[in-house]
Amino acid sequence: MGARVSWRRLSRIVPLIVVGALLATAAGLGAGALVHPGDLAGSAWYSFLAGFLLAIGLYGSTHEIDLGALRRDARGVLVAVTLGVVIKAVLIAGVMLLVFHDARYLVLGIAVAQIDPLSVAAMRANSRMSARAKALLFAWASFDDPVTVLLSLYFSILAFRLSGRDGSPKAGPSEDGLGAYLTDLGLNLALAAAAFGVFVALRGLRKPVAPAPGPAVARPSARRGAEAGGRFADLLSLAVLPVVFLVAAQWMLMLAVAVIGLFLRVGAYAKVVDRAVATAFLVASFALGLLLVDGVDLLPAVVLGVAAFGAQALISLLVVPVLEHGLSGRDRVHLALGQQNGITAIILALALEPDFRGTVGIVAPAILVVNVLHYASNGVLNRYAGDPPHPPADEPGPPGTGAFRPGALSGAAPASGPPDPRPSPETDACASAPGADPET
Repeated sequence: MGARVSWRRLSRIVPLIVVGALLATAAGLGAGALVHPGDLAGSAWYSFLAGFLLAIGLYGSTHEIDLGALRRDARGVLVAVTLGVVIKAVLIAGVMLLVFHDARYLVLGIAVAQIDPLSVAAMRANSRMSARAKALLFAWASFDDPVTVLLSLYFSILAFRLSGRDGSPKAGPSEDGLGAYLTDLGLNLALAAAAFGVFVALRGLRKPVAPAPGPAVARPSARRGAEAGGRFADLLSLAVLPVVFLVAAQWMLMLAVAVIGLFLRVGAYAKVVDRAVATAFLVASFALGLLLVDGVDLLPAVVLGVAAFGAQALISLLVVPVLEHGLSGRDRVHLALGQQNGITAIILALALEPDFRGTVGIVAPAILVVNVLHYASNGVLNRYAGDPPHPPADEPGPPGTGAFRPGALSGAAPASGPPDPRPSPETDACASAPGADPET
């Protein structure tokens, strides 16, 4: 009984998906020590597998973005994307370049600039932030994954050139120069256009059927038919996704995957995508362990982790309040301690390893540094804060659930009126997110 209580308590502090990733990494490290896999990053299939995992994780991020919330609060989203990703990446990369004078740290700094959306979703119930601050953090975590991935891939060729190397990186465009970027852009647009054609073809199945004249008893049958058509369209959309991921992995067309996630949704099968993302996280963690057999580089890792955590704190405490007025001091501190790394940082490290050897040995311990700083600092803050967590009913839903309230980022007051006694048709993705505690 005591062990069960301790496990539940642990799951409320550290998301179970993070615990699973740690176990998978340890398993990979043990397997690597036993079989000595050799030069995995140089094998023919390695870059393809890394690209496939990256495509799954990237789609998992963009398909959760609530387009309605984006339209309602474009300013808050702009703050999250520019300050939360671009400026933070510049700060981290700048620190690494200043300390180590190595061009590869330009890309490594970008690779850890994002906030892990799986961890943010799993910590929702126990967070002591206000609803508005949670909305900002959820938007931050939703939009920074695709931006970070694209910045890492497209800046990899710059880091490649600054390192004085010939050829082109496997993770970026095939060659440098405007022509190579235009070719890469054309391939991305072609894949996105093909997926959009599928979306248009399936849209007719999702359209609600107008009630036909006749007895009312026949209308439920018509509604069931429309729902069946919608589920069939969702199933076909789900079947298209592996093809998209395979094509994207072959040519590293991650811009297309990010765009496709905004319109090609799987509706009733969204949980399948969530499970695929969680599985990709565990597979990537196992592969990370295999590569860690070659050792780690602790000094750059510690500097990278501290720089990532510090950049988040600097932006949250000094810059975000200037553009997002009305945040309390407690909220600013919680945002400052909100940096977490997970699936995207791990898969980016795997994808960059063939071009920048030693990336995994730096990024992997840096991820550990960031997450230890996050859980330790938040544990201390929550211990001495004293206030109970906000009730989940008052919290904004995570990105993609439709529960993101209009004006949550801008501080608009909620609409007045009596509560609707009917249950919401929306589902809480955080409750079903990998690692979320069902009791919270």
